[in-house]
Amino acid sequence: MTVVTEARRATLHRRIRLIVAVTIGYNVVEAVIAIAAGSAASSTALIGFGLDSTIEVLSAAAVAWQFTRRDPERWEKPALRVIAVAFFALAAYVTASSSLSLMGGERPEHSSVGIVLTAISVVVMPFLSLAERRAGREIGSATAVADSKQTLICTYLSAAVLAGLVLNSLLGWWWADAVAGLVIAVFAVREGIEAWKGDACATSVGMIFEDDHDHDHDHDHDRR
Repeated sequence: MTVVTEARRATLHRRIRLIVAVTIGYNVVEAVIAIAAGSAASSTALIGFGLDSTIEVLSAAAVAWQFTRRDPERWEKPALRVIAVAFFALAAYVTASSSLSLMGGERPEHSSVGIVLTAISVVVMPFLSLAERRAGREIGSATAVADSKQTLICTYLSAAVLAGLVLNSLLGWWWADAVAGLVIAVFAVREGIEAWKGDACATSVGMIFEDDHDHDHDHDHDRR
């Protein structure tokens, strides 16, 4: 086990604060654009995507608050509970909006703004998630790791909404994003339960290959 020096710990604290600040800023802009574009196109998926961004802001804000405390580790459990609630809220909203879309047969209009926005999110969010996850694991912060999973869940949702918008525009498959949203909700509930229990080290499907890479890297480092 690698011992983290006080200087390194301070650096990681600053890095996590910077990552969550960028995450909050990006998601605020994303929420405004998505909700406006969704309202214009009558797209439940886009509006839900925008509201999801506000949940991500809540999760990131909990981590930012924790790492402004003099003793961040002391506030780990309350921050984890906030993140867990954010996961559950995300799952509840996505389930409700997807179900209503399927039952109502809503056919949203084409949205170029929505397609571009979700495509950008698919590219940007994984980098933020990975950076926060690595810093959180090095410092042993369950909240930072849990928040990185929240960001990764939002990446999955971005991809699902993007696929739904494209399939709706090209093939008229109005139900595609709603079905994908229900799958995302299952992952959100799972991660919420783990965060509530304080188990932020469990691995979600999207992290398997990264875990293997990190393990191989650590193994090579130990042999040197």
